[in-house]
Amino acid sequence: MTEAATVVEIRRFPVKSLLGERLTAVDVEYRGLSDDRRWAVRDPDGKLGSGKNTRRFRRMPGLLDLRGRSAVPVPIVELPDGRVFPVDDPTGHAAVGAALGRQVTIAPEVDVPHHDEGPVSLITTAALGRLAELTGEPVEPARFRANLLVDVPGTGFPEDDWLGRDLRVGADLVLRPQARQTRCVMIDQPQGDLPEHGALLRTVAEHHGMTFGLWATVVRPGQVAVGDPLVVLPAGRRES
Repeated sequence: MTEAATVVEIRRFPVKSLLGERLTAVDVEYRGLSDDRRWAVRDPDGKLGSGKNTRRFRRMPGLLDLRGRSAVPVPIVELPDGRVFPVDDPTGHAAVGAALGRQVTIAPEVDVPHHDEGPVSLITTAALGRLAELTGEPVEPARFRANLLVDVPGTGFPEDDWLGRDLRVGADLVLRPQARQTRCVMIDQPQGDLPEHGALLRTVAEHHGMTFGLWATVVRPGQVAVGDPLVVLPAGRRES
């Protein structure tokens, strides 16, 4: 027997670690959502702007005050004062650097994907419901910056059971969950209209091993749209 759920939100982040955009539909390639996190803010040493410090990433406070939006031929960055710049405009780089208080550029992905862990990230309404029970207040899905929000009845972490099982989304797209997604301080930080939270990361750490949601690879590309059914295929059944 299969399990069914529904895609209720799609989010894309044209520039990694900036605010992004909600979509009604998007093509999904082997790399992930079309143009998702294709560009990134970079320090002069090449590290990517992020909410954390690692071998690849450098923590840059203020990134979530900026927004990346899709445009042709390249995305644009919107600053808090309303100014907008194409991501390949050196004047925009200087303006973003001034907003962040550091020298930066904005560069496209070359060899190594900009994703933290994998091509497509997803969370469920059931898991958000469980966090609401634990924290005593509703939890906005935007805090987790996932590509897909999937409506699943009830509360808990049903997506944990999707590991090792293919997901058929809409008519063509097939995803293969690989691991639970590790979380960092960004889920607590203010972003857009959301104020600082302060308790989410601690709650996720105490009750779910510092993880929330899944990341998946793309087995078969296709389009995903809000309202598409997501079918969890039986264990052992592989799509191609």
